[in-house]
Amino acid sequence: MKMLLKRLSPFAPDHSGAVSVLFELGGLIVICDAGGCTGNICGFDEPRWFTSKCALFSAALRDMDAILGRDEHLVKKTAAALEDTGAEFSALISTPVPAVIATDFHALKRMTERRTGKPALTITAAGTGLYDSGAEVAYLELMKTFAKEKLPVEPGRAGVLGVTPLDFSRVDAGSVVAEKLRNSGWKQVDCYGMGSGLEFIRTASAAEKNFVAAPSGLAAAKYLEKTFGTPYEICCPYLPAALEEELPSLQGKKVLVIHQQFAGNEVRKRVGDNVTVASFFRMEKDLMQPGDVAFAGEEAFLEYFKENRFDVVIGDPKFKRLVAGSAERFVPFCHFAVSGQLEEGQTI
Repeated sequence: MKMLLKRLSPFAPDHSGAVSVLFELGGLIVICDAGGCTGNICGFDEPRWFTSKCALFSAALRDMDAILGRDEHLVKKTAAALEDTGAEFSALISTPVPAVIATDFHALKRMTERRTGKPALTITAAGTGLYDSGAEVAYLELMKTFAKEKLPVEPGRAGVLGVTPLDFSRVDAGSVVAEKLRNSGWKQVDCYGMGSGLEFIRTASAAEKNFVAAPSGLAAAKYLEKTFGTPYEICCPYLPAALEEELPSLQGKKVLVIHQQFAGNEVRKRVGDNVTVASFFRMEKDLMQPGDVAFAGEEAFLEYFKENRFDVVIGDPKFKRLVAGSAERFVPFCHFAVSGQLEEGQTI
């Protein structure tokens, strides 16, 4: 019951994170559910759904489909949808039902590829994990499936992993991150899965360097380094303008930032070691400093603020009322995976 939320709204789950990575890549995304998970993704967890198109389907599993394991029925529907949409690949994403009945997604992958002649990705998500775990699997599967060939390195070309609206609370996060890196001297910047299509993933080995903007992209960056020798750097190139304006006034103050770890570390890099980083999501232990916190759940979050006081807390506006009295000042830093709220000025 550690992740029971009584005061906060539910965080984006693992299958939503996987969809966020795949959304712009021209594939057929099949959510293996009865319909509810797909509705949540489209209605709450994917802001681009309201402004752009994606071949996103529910498998519409019924009781007997799940109980009897009618995999051939699902493969047949996937093949028909691929033919209708002309999508370049399919992605079958698990949800709680197939997780509970232990659906064999490796077998589904082989069956789907044999029937369609097109690549199939399978993302095993339980619905009980958080968005970053699903995004991590999706990035890694994309690279293993499509980045097959070792190409000559193109000087000045950079790849970026970990950029999604769930992390950056912008529907144009790929373009703003790419612009920041181009302004720092990179000629070509490919934000994989956001602003850069499947062809850039196929040629990912040509990148001179990869940047990892969120923990969800780290496993794929390590895979590319091991497979092709592409070095990577952990770097969150973008912070909201309103937050950047606040940073100079935080020098010397005791600050807590609650967000995804790499964004929190970027705030610390710009403000100083007086910043503590905390998150409900994945925290890489070797990138944590003494005092950094990985919250096990809402109760742990509340207990922490009973025992600790800060001059400034930076985090999603949903946290403001829960930290009242524990800080003199609260600075908003939207995290779409937490609140479903976009950065100020962004609309859908």
